[in-house]
Amino acid sequence: FSVVQLISSLLSTQDEYQQKEDQEVEGSCLPRTWTYRAVTYFVIISGKHRKHPGGRGNAGGAHHHRINMDKYHPGYFGKLGMRNYHLRRNTKWCPTINLDKLWSLVSEQTKAKAQKTTEKAPVIDVVRAGYYKVLGKGNLPKQPVIVKAKFFSKSAEDKIRAAGGACILQA
Repeated sequence: FSVVQLISSLLSTQDEYQQKEDQEVEGSCLPRTWTYRAVTYFVIISGKHRKHPGGRGNAGGAHHHRINMDKYHPGYFGKLGMRNYHLRRNTKWCPTINLDKLWSLVSEQTKAKAQKTTEKAPVIDVVRAGYYKVLGKGNLPKQPVIVKAKFFSKSAEDKIRAAGGACILQA
């Protein structure tokens, strides 16, 4: 080797080292351009894909959240039985009340007022109290009363009319 070759080789390696040093980030083995990647560029985007790590809402119920769904929500996926488009539930639901309990729906003041005067009959709205049908068990006191209900049994209607009252049907 000549002295000139030796000096030139030393200078070239020093230049390469300087270029490499310019590219690297201080305290990092990555090139400086790595910090400008969109995923982790902390100046522009503060979040680094951490906001919804498991997906939004009910995502992954059949995939990565399957254990939870099978354990706490069995039968969540799939079909069962047949659809009945014209099904009307609770068509036979009809709460009933007997005649002997009819006056318990009215306040004590109304009872006292009804006993004093017979010209105005008190109105008992059975549907408002949560009953639909009036049945004829028991007896009514001999004072007129107006009863509103969706259904009346034949004996209940006869006993209310015999006491001087009236039966009003409600839809």
